[in-house]
Amino acid sequence: MRTLLILLRKELKGYFRNPFGWVIIAAVAVANGVGISTSMKGLVDTPSQHSLIFATFHAPVFWFWFLFIFPLITMRSFAEEERTGTLETLLTAPVRTWQVVLSKYGAALGFYVLLWIPTLIQFHIFQWVAELPDGWTPGEVQGTYTIIFLMGMAFTAIGCMASSLTSSQIIAGLLTLCFLMILFFLGYVPVIWGGAFRGAEIFRYISCQEHLAFFAKGFLDTRPMVYYGTLTVVVLFLTYQIVDYRRWKR
Repeated sequence: MRTLLILLRKELKGYFRNPFGWVIIAAVAVANGVGISTSMKGLVDTPSQHSLIFATFHAPVFWFWFLFIFPLITMRSFAEEERTGTLETLLTAPVRTWQVVLSKYGAALGFYVLLWIPTLIQFHIFQWVAELPDGWTPGEVQGTYTIIFLMGMAFTAIGCMASSLTSSQIIAGLLTLCFLMILFFLGYVPVIWGGAFRGAEIFRYISCQEHLAFFAKGFLDTRPMVYYGTLTVVVLFLTYQIVDYRRWKR
């Protein structure tokens, strides 16, 4: 466990020692700020029963920048070390493969969680500046950030797996984006083809759009929790197998 914590601390520090990590934090804060402003204007022009948080995270523009987070924070995980040769040194050190995989995944997930702290502050700035009551309930906040964390667990694991497949950061980023876009558009299958065909419930079950919309209303459902938890474990297991194969191949 001590070795894992040392590796985890090292990987997490890497995000803040690199200016690119701070750029990602700033970009997410700006993108969310634009989303809040756009949603506020939309609610003024067209009143809705939904909260400001629901309107912000349910807008199409949200998915555009949300899916791009994961290639950015994971593409360096294994690909950069493979390119520079430091991964070979790490894998020949007295550390286990699962410790390497979990440390890189844990650091990426930890950084991902930190990205959302400024967004939470931004929502409260709305109340402080406008001197109005919150445009949401505590349940909506908890539900929204719960599903964002659950999706982040699985999507970060997918990004780490993509990074372990190549020595190119660009290819790793593109692979991650392709995998996530496939998952995203699978959720639209019942919308495009209708929900009457067999298997429509399966596509609804894996639809991240429906998950976010449901949780953003303040509801909780254990099925998405099981889905994202299982997906995370399976993808991390595949990542472990890939890295372990490359380790013993040497």
